[in-house]
Amino acid sequence: MQYDCRIAGELLICTITPDRALDEAVFCFSGMSPLHPVEVGTLSRALGSYTEIALPNLSADTPHKIAIKYAGGFLPANRAWMPLGPYLRVGDNVIALPATELGRHVPERGDVPDHDLLPIVPQPQNWKATGETVAVDGFVVSGDALNAVAALADRQGLAFRGAHPVAILNEDLPVDAYRLVIDNDGVTIAASSFGGQFYAGVTLLTLLREGPLPCGEIYDAPRFSWRGQHLDTARHYYQPESIRALLDVMAMLKLNRFHWHFADDEAFRIELESLPELSQKLKLRGEGQLLPAIFAGAPVQGGAYSQETVRAIIAHAKALNIEVLPEIEAPAHALGLTEVYPDTRDPDDNGLETSVQGYQRNALNPAMPKTWEVLEAIVDEIGALFPFGHLHLGCDELPENTWKGSPRARALMAEHELKTTQDLQGWTIARLASYAASKGYRPAAWEEAAQGRNGGIGNNAILFSWTGQGPGLEAARAGYDVVMTPAQNLYFDMAHTDALDDWGANWAAFVDLPDTISWDPVPDPVLSDRIIGVQGAFWSEFTTQDSQMWPMLMPRMLGLAMMAWQVDRPKPETLNILVPHYNLNDAGRFV
Repeated sequence: MQYDCRIAGELLICTITPDRALDEAVFCFSGMSPLHPVEVGTLSRALGSYTEIALPNLSADTPHKIAIKYAGGFLPANRAWMPLGPYLRVGDNVIALPATELGRHVPERGDVPDHDLLPIVPQPQNWKATGETVAVDGFVVSGDALNAVAALADRQGLAFRGAHPVAILNEDLPVDAYRLVIDNDGVTIAASSFGGQFYAGVTLLTLLREGPLPCGEIYDAPRFSWRGQHLDTARHYYQPESIRALLDVMAMLKLNRFHWHFADDEAFRIELESLPELSQKLKLRGEGQLLPAIFAGAPVQGGAYSQETVRAIIAHAKALNIEVLPEIEAPAHALGLTEVYPDTRDPDDNGLETSVQGYQRNALNPAMPKTWEVLEAIVDEIGALFPFGHLHLGCDELPENTWKGSPRARALMAEHELKTTQDLQGWTIARLASYAASKGYRPAAWEEAAQGRNGGIGNNAILFSWTGQGPGLEAARAGYDVVMTPAQNLYFDMAHTDALDDWGANWAAFVDLPDTISWDPVPDPVLSDRIIGVQGAFWSEFTTQDSQMWPMLMPRMLGLAMMAWQVDRPKPETLNILVPHYNLNDAGRFV
C-alpha cells in the first residue's frame, strides 16, 4: 500500500496506490482545521478537522489522486497541514497508510563561536570575573537543593558530584535569588530559599558542562515570579517520561511553572474516582471510540494518567522548584465532556454555534444542573490532587452566539439581567471561580474570563493574555494579576518560517527565535506589580509523536527563559551565541 501527499497551492493532493482492489473504501484522516474533498470522493463524515471521504472503487497497483481543501479560506502552510494519521476503512477492516514526513527539520548548527559570555541561559544579573579558572571534577553535594541538581545531572548524563568543596550560607535575598562565589578553594552559595540554592546549583552544572569553571562572583535574581511553560496533553497523549524530560529542560532554564493542559474538546486525560467514565471514554480517539481519530497519528491513539502517575510527575516537578498548574477547561472546549454527559446541554437548544476548531455545540450549558454537578466534582478532585493551590478554569474561544438557542440559558440570562453570550460566560466563570476559591484554590483563566457586564471572573484570579498583550494590559488595569503568553512571541506550535517544508501552525504568526525576545512584557511600568510573569505554550493539534515536541520548543524556550528571568531585554546576538550550548536529542536530553 503506497500513499503520498503534496501541497499544490490551496489544495492537498493525496495519492493512494493500493496493492489490491478495494471497493467502497473510506479515506479517514485529520488536519489542522476542517477539510473537504474537491475532486474524487464524497464527504461522508466530518467532526472538526477529522474527515472521512467515501472513495470510488480503487484498482490494484493504480495511483488514485484525491484533492482536498481547507474550509474557511485557510491555505496549507507547510507539511503539518497534510492529513494526519491517514488510513482506509474497508468494511470492518482498517488499513493504516504510511505517514508523510513528520516533524520539523532541525537546521544544522555550527560550532560554538568564540565569545566572552557566561554560557548560561538565562544570563545572570551581575557577573564579576577574576580572570582565573579552576578545573574541577564536580562538587561536594549536600542538602536537598544540590541533591536535586545532582539527580538532574544524572538524568542528563552530566557530571556534578565531585571533590570541590561547597559552602551554603543563608542570606536575606529575594525568592529564587542567589549569590555564587567560585574560586580555587571552593564554591560559596548564598540564598534564602530552596529555589535560590537550586538555581545556584543549576548554574554550576551548566558551567561544568563547558569545562574549567570561571572564577568570580555571580549575583542573580529573577525578574518575574511566574516563569512558565504550557503543554497540551489533550490533543496528544505524552508519555510520563516525556513530561518529566520537559520539566528537566525547564529546570535547566530556571523556569518554575508547568501549565498542564490535560482536558479539552478531544480528551480528558486524568483518571478521576468521582467521574471514572470521563477518562475511560475520552482517553482514546479513533475507530470504535466515543470520538474519532481527531488529531491522531493512528486509527486509534491516546492514553490517560493515573493519579499515581500524576503525583509522581508533581513530585518530580517539586524537586526542580516547579509548581504544576492544572487546567480543566470550561465552559467551552468541552465537546467530549458533553458527549459523556449529555445532560450538560439543553435538549431544546436549537443553536448551531461552531467553534474555531469546527465543533458544533462544544460548550457546557450553565443553566443545566448536571453542568455544575460535573464541574464541581472536577474542581474538588483535581484541586485536591494538585498541591499548588491554583486551578486554571479555561474560559477561552467560546463560539459566537453560544446558548442563544437554549431556552434554559435565555431564562437564566433574564433572571440575572445578562444580555450577551459574554455576559453569561462571565457569570458562569465567576460562579465556578467562586466555588474553587471556597475550596481554597486560587482561580486562573484565559484572557476572555475578564469579559461580561458583571466584571468577569473576579475572585483574585490570574489571567493569561494569549491573543496579544492588549487584553492582558486591560486586565492588569482592571486589577487582575496577569501572565503574558502572547501567541505572536511565545506559542511554540507556530511554524518558525513560511517555508512549505517547515512544520507548524501560522494563525498567529510565524515565530522564529528572534521573535521570542522582540517584545516587552511590561510596556507600561505602572502595571509592573500586576504583570507577574511570562509563559510559553505548546499546543499539540498536529503532534503525533512525543519526539516532535523538542525541535518546536528548542531553541525558542531559550528566548522565553531570558524574558522570564532577565531584567534587561536580551540582545538577539547574545541569544544566537548561546543557542549552540543547548542542543537536545529526540528524548529531550541535552547533548
